[in-house]
Amino acid sequence: MTNLLRSEPRVMTIGLPAFADDLSALGVKCLDLDWVPPAGGDPGIANTLARLADGPGGPHSTANQQAVAAILAGDPVLVDVVPAGDAIPALEPGLVLHSGPPVTWDRMCGPMQGAIGGAAAFEGWAGDLSEAARQARDGEYRFSPNHAHDAVGPMTGITTMSQPVMVVENRASGNRAYCTVNEGLGKVLRFGGNDPEVLNRLQWIRDEFGPLLGRAVRSRGGLPLKNIVARGLSMGDEMHQRNVACSSLTLRSLAPALAGAAPDTSALARALDFIAANDQFFLNLAMAMAKSMTDAVKRLEMSTIVTAMARNGTDFGIKVAGCGDAWFTAPVEMPEGLYFPGYSAADANPDIGDSAIVETIGLGGFAMGAAPAVAGFVGAGAASEAGRVTDRMREITVAENSEWTIPAMDYQGVPVGIDVRLVVESGIAPVINTGIAHRKPGIGQVGAGIVRAPMACFEAALAALAAAVQP
Repeated sequence: MTNLLRSEPRVMTIGLPAFADDLSALGVKCLDLDWVPPAGGDPGIANTLARLADGPGGPHSTANQQAVAAILAGDPVLVDVVPAGDAIPALEPGLVLHSGPPVTWDRMCGPMQGAIGGAAAFEGWAGDLSEAARQARDGEYRFSPNHAHDAVGPMTGITTMSQPVMVVENRASGNRAYCTVNEGLGKVLRFGGNDPEVLNRLQWIRDEFGPLLGRAVRSRGGLPLKNIVARGLSMGDEMHQRNVACSSLTLRSLAPALAGAAPDTSALARALDFIAANDQFFLNLAMAMAKSMTDAVKRLEMSTIVTAMARNGTDFGIKVAGCGDAWFTAPVEMPEGLYFPGYSAADANPDIGDSAIVETIGLGGFAMGAAPAVAGFVGAGAASEAGRVTDRMREITVAENSEWTIPAMDYQGVPVGIDVRLVVESGIAPVINTGIAHRKPGIGQVGAGIVRAPMACFEAALAALAAAVQP
């Protein structure tokens, strides 16, 4: 007791910052622990968490370990590029697949409506954009999420029957996933672009580039993707907003096959130039890769692992392994980020796209520590903050991927396996790197940033999981 009274006090404060402020004013050194009650102190949600809590060997923890093991064991390979109508049997004239959870025309945001008009003109269903809008309002088109058809799409995610899709097969589980070809930067369909320049590019991808890429992929027996991601992480990519390294590695791998499959040097030159000029070419591959990996566990009973996160510009939705194909939705958030010259937050559309699927396998915002240059680009803070974002995401995941490591973080694996329970208990929402589309149709991308998944999605999923196991 005497030693205690004579020595300098060492104090830890928990909860209210005012406790630490008062002690600091008196010259007392203290450690202020940033703590909040589980579930933000909501007794009902806390009770639900308690019902789903278990330790090693418990039903949820066991199912989650099985889910993560299956995701990590995934062997995604690009095996083909074919017209979407050949890969997805349900696609027929008048059916439009879109990003995010289900949404009707009257609730769609401007970029999505603009992209649908462009797709209708591209397919020949409408003579112009005005006719396409009228037909959509009159119910002549049908809409369905990409996720309902083993597919994903960036931003608006519009997929129609004539567009080529890249086919990624998970050879460990046998399932396949599909994604359209990345159109490049600037005014493009995925950001709501729909003018003649956009349509001419889509026609070239359909008529020349897609078939050539398919022949090249088939001739080399497929392109394994996991090793490309591993190398990309060591070269500064996070596979959502930065794909420079992975796009370059893909081009390097495919160039000989493209040369062998091209009908002439002009077609080859156009294909090589298209990929080389598009730093985001690999993004769509990463999305299909992630979809093929998480779909392997999308109906695993008792698992609380998130298998999809997606946004349609109006709603944000998640899927959870233990709940199968059910969507849990909430109003989508506005991204925070940096804008291109001449644009501001007043021009921005709420977040949109299926691309958040890459975060579910530990990439994108979860791998920010591998790509410090992205932190500044998306407005997430200084480059030195990138590793802290990744560390924060470790608090809501159940494992690391030892094959996908981050050199700058002492080769720690990226965090994988978002657990709904950990998200709700901690109050830490998944961070997603994202592009920002103009809120009006036809304009395109105006910036890039980060967005956080709305907590209400995870709370709804938690309630559904608890109801499923209620005695």
